[in-house]
Amino acid sequence: MAIKIPPVTNEEWLECNEWNRKIVNKFLKQQHLSDKTLKQYTSALKIFVRYVKDEFDNSPIHKLKARHALDYQNHLMSLELSSNAVKFKRSAVSSLCNYIELYYGEDYPEFRNIFNKAIPSPPKQLVREKNIVAKEDIDRLIAELEKEGEYQMIAYFLLSYSTGARRAEIAQMKKEFFDMPKVKNKDFYATPHVRGKGKGKVGKPIKLMYSEEARQAILKWLEIRGEDDNPYVFVRKFKNGETKELSPDAFNAWFTNKFNYILGYKLTPHALRRSRATHLVVEEGKDINKAKVLLNHISTETTSIYVIKDDSDELDDIF
Repeated sequence: MAIKIPPVTNEEWLECNEWNRKIVNKFLKQQHLSDKTLKQYTSALKIFVRYVKDEFDNSPIHKLKARHALDYQNHLMSLELSSNAVKFKRSAVSSLCNYIELYYGEDYPEFRNIFNKAIPSPPKQLVREKNIVAKEDIDRLIAELEKEGEYQMIAYFLLSYSTGARRAEIAQMKKEFFDMPKVKNKDFYATPHVRGKGKGKVGKPIKLMYSEEARQAILKWLEIRGEDDNPYVFVRKFKNGETKELSPDAFNAWFTNKFNYILGYKLTPHALRRSRATHLVVEEGKDINKAKVLLNHISTETTSIYVIKDDSDELDDIF
């Protein structure tokens, strides 16, 4: 079982090499980092700098060598972190080293990225089976949530499935988006541009397309929620009447604490994205390009990864 790495405290951070702290802060001020990536990089780099303090005599990063990188990677792997977690922390340090090489090379001409090609990436772990939600189970889930009066959860589930959107995109939904008419000469609705997955703080501007069923679920939830000043659709309501928009992590909690118990199997928010693509292409026979457009993918190659097929029928005539 993986050992969780504790976050770096302010006291620990102040004990770290001053040059290391300054260069990390300068690196993190770059504008091309999105808010989410910035948060992840901040955590990863502080963990690395703390390790340098504890294990490498608090040396400045520009004096580190490849052997130090290998030692750090071996340490991460000894904690039984996933290969993706190790790779991300390695990537964060590597990006910082590239930054030092590029902008401080004149000051430290002998410094090279410590994560060079000689240090192998951690082996890729076996991927868990990807689940999708069966169409009939969607009806069963919605019926149970209606019994429990969980109309916000219903609105989230149906909108996420209809749009095939990522959880961070759903969290950006505003009440005003659902007062708009259908797309001209079409039988669906579209939101204004929101921030999709992409580099920088702006990311990739995208629109989410959704059905009448999803819209009605949103309107039902907003009616039950009543009047308040919060412009966002998905919120947490406090006893004093105040509301705060939900973070994307809240949707994960809904799956863990509610949806998966009702369904009887494990899903995540991303499973709705896979489910939408699979149902469109496999069950409804739609062209994969339509799924690509709905999911805001750049190419159908990416979309094909989301489509879960049972290939057993392909073997019928070879045995």
